[in-house]
Amino acid sequence: MSLKTTTYKSTGTSFGETFSKAFSTSKKVSDKIVQLKNEIETADAIVIGAGAGLSASAGMSYSGERFERTFSDFHQKYGITDMYSGGFYPFDTLEEYWAWWSRHILVNRYEAGVGKPYTDLLELVKDKDYFVLTTNVDHQFQLAGFDKKRLFYTQGDYGLWQCSKPCHDTTYDNEEAVRQMVAEQKDMKIPSELIPHCPVCGAPMNMNLRCDDTFVEDEGWHKAAEQYNEFIRRHENMHILFLELGVGANTPVLYSLRTRSRSTKNDIKQWISGHLRMEQETMEERRCA
Repeated sequence: MSLKTTTYKSTGTSFGETFSKAFSTSKKVSDKIVQLKNEIETADAIVIGAGAGLSASAGMSYSGERFERTFSDFHQKYGITDMYSGGFYPFDTLEEYWAWWSRHILVNRYEAGVGKPYTDLLELVKDKDYFVLTTNVDHQFQLAGFDKKRLFYTQGDYGLWQCSKPCHDTTYDNEEAVRQMVAEQKDMKIPSELIPHCPVCGAPMNMNLRCDDTFVEDEGWHKAAEQYNEFIRRHENMHILFLELGVGANTPVLYSLRTRSRSTKNDIKQWISGHLRMEQETMEERRCA
């Protein structure tokens, strides 16, 4: 497969503001922004690789005032200082664990609202043939109106649970249960009867986030991987713009995939798994997307 590709990378810290200003002025825009605008307009297809910086630029910070507003009690009792590290705290009970996670899911998945950088991005690519690969798990692309068939959430979704073992490869929507947990929790604990268990084996449920080798790649995950694969096949010998936004060293979304001459579903799975193993071995960091 021969692909003409162009790649741009951004930390995403002020994506919406940068693009709105850049496209509304003429002489003051940098050569790179002018070139990127031209690439967006002339590309036959666009592959967007999006990381956490895109949501951070929308004000969805995991620390500071936003964290304190939701988790001040957890901060005082456990010393947790941000939402990211709180996801790895070794709570003594499942009642505490799900009190934390239900709040985390609610504020970042169900009540966050759509971020302006996402609506700005959609405005730029809505008339193009695009596809999105993202390590983000907060559902922002769908909230902004991106076509679900053009999205691949490689690292999971805050809105899904899975068996912790896992004994099978099905995921489960959690909104109703999460809202009940938040409504009924007291003293940073949910009622014991609300602890979710696997409907097949009875083991505790877990977040469907790629933290380790128990991550469930369900039917939807594999379907999205194949849709990406088909998107690349359809644009063989065409001009594809690979646009990375809000990414960092932890999850460089397109770093490896864009250089492959043939991106099969197995390629995608092997790259994601291999990259995360490398992160764990070299950085000694257990990461949840």
